[in-house]
Amino acid sequence: MRKITRGYSWFVGLILIVSISAIACSHAIAQRPPNVLFIVSDDLNNSQGCYGDQIAITPNIDRLAARGARFDRAYCAFPLCGPSRNSLLTGLYPNSTGILQNGQLFRQTIPRQASLPQTFRLAGYYAARIGKMYHYNVPNSIGTNGHDDPASWELEMNPAGVDRLQEQPQIKTLSPNQFGGTLSWYASPHDESQHTDALQSDDAIWALERFAKKPEQPFFLSVGFFRPHTPYVAPQAYFDKYDRNKMPIVANVKQDQQNVPRPALASAKKEQNDLSDDTQREILQAYYASISFMDAQLGRVMEALDRLQLAENTIIVFTSDHGYHTGQHGLWQKMSLFEESARVPLIVVAPGVTKPQSVIPTPVSHVDLFPTLVELANIPSPKNLQGQSLVPILKNPDEKGRGWAVTQVTRGGRDDKFFGYSLRTIRWRYTEWDEGKRGRELYDHDSDPRELTNLIDAPQHAELVDELSRQLKQSVLSTFPKSGKTPEVESTMWAPNVTDIE
Repeated sequence: MRKITRGYSWFVGLILIVSISAIACSHAIAQRPPNVLFIVSDDLNNSQGCYGDQIAITPNIDRLAARGARFDRAYCAFPLCGPSRNSLLTGLYPNSTGILQNGQLFRQTIPRQASLPQTFRLAGYYAARIGKMYHYNVPNSIGTNGHDDPASWELEMNPAGVDRLQEQPQIKTLSPNQFGGTLSWYASPHDESQHTDALQSDDAIWALERFAKKPEQPFFLSVGFFRPHTPYVAPQAYFDKYDRNKMPIVANVKQDQQNVPRPALASAKKEQNDLSDDTQREILQAYYASISFMDAQLGRVMEALDRLQLAENTIIVFTSDHGYHTGQHGLWQKMSLFEESARVPLIVVAPGVTKPQSVIPTPVSHVDLFPTLVELANIPSPKNLQGQSLVPILKNPDEKGRGWAVTQVTRGGRDDKFFGYSLRTIRWRYTEWDEGKRGRELYDHDSDPRELTNLIDAPQHAELVDELSRQLKQSVLSTFPKSGKTPEVESTMWAPNVTDIE
C-alpha cells in the first residue's frame, strides 16, 4: 500500500510539474509580441463569396473572413493606387501626405513621417515586403522596387513571373502597347507556379518558415499581390472556372447616367465607352479569373501560417488598395466616388480579440488600420495619426466608432483642378464636387445599394442634405494636419536589435 501511495504521490507531482510548465509556456506565448501578416490585393473590389458575390470563387478569402472580422463598409481614402497606398501606410489622409497622384513618395512631402511598417521596425519587429506595397507601375515595374520606401523594411523581395517576362506580347488590350492603365487580359498556358503572384506566395512561405525558427523575433510581413490589376493575366484553368456567357452585364447605363453630375463620370475612358456585350463578358471572365488565382495564392500563404503554428500569435489583415468598377454607371477601373470604386474588402483576424465570423456594419477607413495595429501590438506610434483605432469595434462588432468614412478624388486639369469628396455613413452616400458648385449626389443605400437614383433634389431630403453637407465639411477638415503645417514626427530611420532571417 505504501508503494502505491508513493507512486501515486510521484504521479501527482509529475502532473503538477507538467501543468505548471504548460501554464508557464502558455503565459510566455501570451506575452510574446503578436506578429503581423499584412496582405494587400491590387485593384480588388468586393467580388468575393463572403461579401455576397454569387459568381466569385474565393474559398480562401471566405475562410479567412470566417476566422475573424469582416468589415462590410470599409473605404479607401483616395481610389488610386499611389495616394491610397501612401495614405494606408502612413495613417494620414492624402491632404496630409501631399500624395494626390501616382509616382509620388511620401518621403518627398513628409520625409520624417514614420510609416506603418517602419513603426513596427522601431519597436523591434523584422519588417519584410514581398511584391507591391507602395505604388508600382504595373506591369512594367514588376520585378523591381517600384516606388518603394526603403526605411520601411529590412527585406524587399520582387519576383517576376512569366506574366511579366514572357507573355506581355500576347496580352489583349483596348489600347495598343498599354496594359496597366487600360483594360487588358490574357488566359495563360503556363503553369500557375510560374506566375508572379505564385512566386510571391513562395517567397512569403519561405519567410514564414524562417520566422518560425526564430519565435523570439516578432515580424511584420507585407505581401502585395498584383492580381487582379490589369492586365488580367491568370492561368487558363482559372478562366475555365467561369462561364463567359454568364458574366453579368450592367444594363440601362445611359438612363443611370442622366441624373449625376458630369465630374462623377469623368473617370471614364474613351476606349471603354463602346464595348460590345461579348467583349464585356470576356473582360469580366478575366477579372474574376484573376481574383480566383490570387485567392489560391492567399490560400497557400494561410496554409503555411497554420502549418508552422504561427497563426495563434499573428494578426492578419487582408484588404485592397481601392475598389474597382466593372461596368457600373458605364465606368471601368477606379477614380470615381461611387461605392464600387471607394469601397474595399477588409478582413481582420486578431487572436484573442476578434470572434470568428464577425460582421462589422459601421463605416471605417483605411487610415484606421495604423492606429488599430499599433494598439493591438502595444507599441508606440506617431502622434499625428488621423484614423480611429478599430480595437473596440473588433471586440464588439455593434460598436459604431466614428460612424463615417470620407473618400476624395481630383478632377480637372492643371489650370482647373478641383476636388470631389464623398461621405459614407451606414445608410447614406453624400458627395460634393468642388464644394457643391459642380454638382452633388445623395444615395440611400437602404433602398438603392447600386446608387442608381440621385436624391439630391428630393424635397423630403432637404434637411438631411444640409446635415450631411455640414458633416462632410467637418470630415474634410479632419483630413488636413491639425497644425496647418506639414506633419512630421521625431524618429530615427532604422530599427535597432532586429535579427536576420537568412
